[in-house]
Amino acid sequence: MPHHEENRRHEQDRLGIVVIGRNEGDRLVRCLDSLPEGVSCVYVDSASSDDSVAMTMSRGVHAIELTAPPRLSAARARNAGLAYLVAQNPALEYVQMVDGDCEMQPGWLEAGMAALDRDPALALVFGRRRERYPDRSIYNAFCNDEWNVPVGPASACGGDVLCRVAPLQAIGGYDAGMIAGEDPDMAARLRAGGWRLERIDSEMTLHDAAILHFGQWWMRCKRAGHAFAELASRHPELRDPDYRRNCRRILIWGLAMPVLFIVALLAAILSGSVVAWLAAAALLLVWPAKMAQIALAKSRTLPPRIAVASGIFLMLGKFPELLGLLRFRRDHAGGRKSELIEYKQAASR
Repeated sequence: MPHHEENRRHEQDRLGIVVIGRNEGDRLVRCLDSLPEGVSCVYVDSASSDDSVAMTMSRGVHAIELTAPPRLSAARARNAGLAYLVAQNPALEYVQMVDGDCEMQPGWLEAGMAALDRDPALALVFGRRRERYPDRSIYNAFCNDEWNVPVGPASACGGDVLCRVAPLQAIGGYDAGMIAGEDPDMAARLRAGGWRLERIDSEMTLHDAAILHFGQWWMRCKRAGHAFAELASRHPELRDPDYRRNCRRILIWGLAMPVLFIVALLAAILSGSVVAWLAAAALLLVWPAKMAQIALAKSRTLPPRIAVASGIFLMLGKFPELLGLLRFRRDHAGGRKSELIEYKQAASR
């Protein structure tokens, strides 16, 4: 075997790829077709009703089918994929986690592995995740902006990451009990163990959010509120990110401010007092003022239309986030396990 081929084989043996999905259809086809040849890969399916498993196996990729019970979750799927890869190759050094609605970008794995090789203190790296169709809906555009986090040290991460296997195993992997927020929870536990995370300056994946309707956006925000509440409960000591602060903002804008406005409005109607009417008007105007403040900040990096929409929807999103937050607190107080909050529609093929 030529020397360069031997080196290439060694590099491939260090790496494994875990793809997870549920009813991704053509999105999963694009994901699998973007993966490099010769690298160990496993697809973990969460009870899809489409032909995801058959299509995956027809491409020569091993597929694991999860069933419920126990409860389905992205965390459970990632853990199952990692366990399979390690069983096949106990010396596995790195694992790329990728969602089935994402397409791997050329050169990403080489750039990510090089970054981890250079810095033994790094537990994981991630690059730029972009939306495939940011112009298809305002909601997709919001996602494209959300993924654009600064290059450099990171305090949290999303689902697409290149991890060292050893530290991920040391913390017990992802928490399969979480229906949302499992990625930042994993990141917080890695950092608590002394590891660092980094967003490197490299294109990583193309993501297809496929959020085309208001109802999908609403459910995604609800899911985010649930995640913030659970992360605040699990990591109350964290200040970067400060999940307790996120929850306070949700409670202030989604609950306290509307209640104060209703009380002031009722007082104004019942009393006819000018002062009460002015108080109600002031409370009402706080909302557009906050929206304008966000839009102005977003206008530095986004087109005017997207910046204005961001200001509006980020504030309106406090209401579904509040529902998600209250759902977690209700379930947590009652000792119940929360069910999945899904916002994506099954893709057709």
